Formats: sequence, structure tokens, C-alpha cells
Amino acid sequence: MYRNPILAGILASVGVLLSVVSIPAGFTKCFPFQHTINVIAGVMLGPFWAVSAAFATSLIRNMLGTGSLFAFPGSMFGALFVGLAANFLPNKHKIVAAVAEPFGTGIIGAWVSSLIIGPIIGKNIGFAFLSFSFLISSIPGACIGAIILYYLKKRDIIGKKDISIF
Repeated sequence: MYRNPILAGILASVGVLLSVVSIPAGFTKCFPFQHTINVIAGVMLGPFWAVSAAFATSLIRNMLGTGSLFAFPGSMFGALFVGLAANFLPNKHKIVAAVAEPFGTGIIGAWVSSLIIGPIIGKNIGFAFLSFSFLISSIPGACIGAIILYYLKKRDIIGKKDISIF
């Protein structure tokens, strides 16, 4: 009953701790470990708790000054799409849901950012620029997340009765 919110909080905390590793790209700060956490949370927790963890990470990163407003749509849509994809995939293929992270972040998140966040901060930022910026952190981050899930499953750390993702 309490496993999902606790794991979401732990993953959000790890995301905040790893936020010191970011790559400035124009108006955004590329943070590949957020996408790693999105993949892990989306597959293990589902869309609601994955989006909750992404929101908490983005909020705390913004309060600490290690994030930008683009962190919200850039992370939350990736987490949502991974969680939704994982819900529709059979257990042994859930790791493939990692492919949905770059789509959610690099396409949908960039589109929302260019339409909403850009005008909020008073900048006219093109979709193509944001999409490229988001994808250069989303693709490696999603790959790292898939690798971590693979090794967690291989070592039987996950996949038991309580945490069955494959």
C-alpha cells in the first residue's frame, strides 16, 4: 500500500541529488539522470507515481536553482509516456517502455514547452530547438534507465512478487 509513494519519493530524492550533473543547452539545462529516473519510475510504479516523482524532482531542482521551468514538461511527459507504455506491454517486455521516454520528452514535452513555458518567461523559443535540447539528454538517460532495469532484473533485485516488472 505504501510502497509506491515511498519508492517515488526515493527516486525523486535521487533525481535531486544527481541534479548537479547537468549540461547547459540554451535556455534549458539538460539532465540525463531525470530521464533515467523516469524510465525506472514509469516501469516500476506506473504513470501516476512516475509523474509525481518527476514533478517533485523538478520542483525541488527549481527551488535549489539547479533546474529551469522547462524541467516540468521536459520530465513529466517522459515519465507519463513510459508509465503508459509499461501498462500496455506484457511483463517480459516492459523494458521496451524506455523507448517512450524520448518521445514524451523530446516531442510532447518540447511542444508544450514552446507553447506555454516560452511565453511565460518572455522568450520565443522554437519547437525544433527545444526538441533537440531535450532529446540530447533524454535518449542517453532512457538508455541508462533501461540498462539499470535490465541489471536489476538479472540480479533478482526486482521481479519478485512485490515488484514484478518483467
